[in-house]
Amino acid sequence: MIKKHKSGRHAGIYSVCSASDWVLKAALNFAKQQDTIVLIESTANQVNQFGGYTGMQPHDFAQHVYDLARDIGLAHEQVLLGGDHLGPVVWANEPETVSMQKARYLIQAYIRAGYQKIHIDTSMRLKEDDRSIVLSGKDIARRAAELFAAAYDTLLKMGTPEEEWPSFVIGSEVPVPGGAQESELHVQVTKPEDLETTIQEFKTALHNRNLDRLWRHIIAIVVQPGVEFNDTEVRPYNRKEAEPLMQALKHYPGLVFEGHSTDYQPAYCLREMVEDGVCVLKVGPALTFALREALLALDMIETEWFNVIVDREATGLRYRLETLMQAQPSYWAKYYQGTPEEKRFKWIYSLSDRIRYYLPLPEVRQVVSQLLNNLRSETIPFSLMSQYMPVQASKIRNGLLSSDPEALILDYISEVLWDYQRAISLGLEARQRLPKS
Repeated sequence: MIKKHKSGRHAGIYSVCSASDWVLKAALNFAKQQDTIVLIESTANQVNQFGGYTGMQPHDFAQHVYDLARDIGLAHEQVLLGGDHLGPVVWANEPETVSMQKARYLIQAYIRAGYQKIHIDTSMRLKEDDRSIVLSGKDIARRAAELFAAAYDTLLKMGTPEEEWPSFVIGSEVPVPGGAQESELHVQVTKPEDLETTIQEFKTALHNRNLDRLWRHIIAIVVQPGVEFNDTEVRPYNRKEAEPLMQALKHYPGLVFEGHSTDYQPAYCLREMVEDGVCVLKVGPALTFALREALLALDMIETEWFNVIVDREATGLRYRLETLMQAQPSYWAKYYQGTPEEKRFKWIYSLSDRIRYYLPLPEVRQVVSQLLNNLRSETIPFSLMSQYMPVQASKIRNGLLSSDPEALILDYISEVLWDYQRAISLGLEARQRLPKS
């Protein structure tokens, strides 16, 4: 990918950052349909040596993804696994000696589980760090080198041939995970001089630990290319604004940029980001946002058909979700500001999509299962399906898609993936269909 980009050819990869089974299945199924590879990443919060909020350790998550791929019929070698924001973030309130020890174990666990891409992130302040000042780049690089050393020692102990070592990503100047607060769309594109300083600090820190050998395995650096979203708005990529940063990348033949929070970007912006050097596009909330849209569309279809036509009680998924979010606000309370009415709106429609944390809960899974079974028991007319899921209804009518509700959900999510697939593998025909910037 890097060689192609540096030679002027169009190349990139998108990364699915989600622990949702619906999203994972959609991504794997899409890769099978397109006969491409798929990169799936888990974060330190989602998956770590203590289970994370998914309850899975790295080897558990890896096996889970491979099992899903096998069930779908996607070849093992078409699935790549990545670890995102791996570092002391989960234990940032603990002393450095403790948090970094846990971070070393985290890196070792991901390496042993066979992840092919590792993003090391030590940008967060730890317990003893001064909260009134920005953490210095040298401290970030020093701590990162400590984790690189853990990765290196683990690879040597495992006897992994160097050509099979994972690719590493550095850098931490990223948008707020999951989206910004409502007034935070005025982001600062990474300055070329800051990029140069970061790269030099990492090189020095690795050299001080005799880890120069690892530099050739670092393929990307996380930057802020000027993209962001909040509850209701998206800041699109501005090629002109990012030009100085993209020109600076040309001085580093072995590196590309990794872009976080690319969710909801217009298709032409994704295309331009890849062309300019942001060759790794991370996407997460946009996929679970699509999942929420699909589920609530099916909820409306069920409500219309059951309450009006067949005189059966509908599941009422939306009502149950809102009731649960009101009773258990921990997943959204720190993120949604405004009046009670505005917060209620954001429960469902915020682009930050905090509702995704409620969908895996057992009581919600049970309601969703009931909804899908109810829909399977009826023949939903095309006219009603077209009202709420017009793209999927058209595919059903043309014999391109099953009418099973699970297939509808997966296809709905895959519409988001199409924008990313076109952005990374843009042929002439696709290019002509995209608007010009």
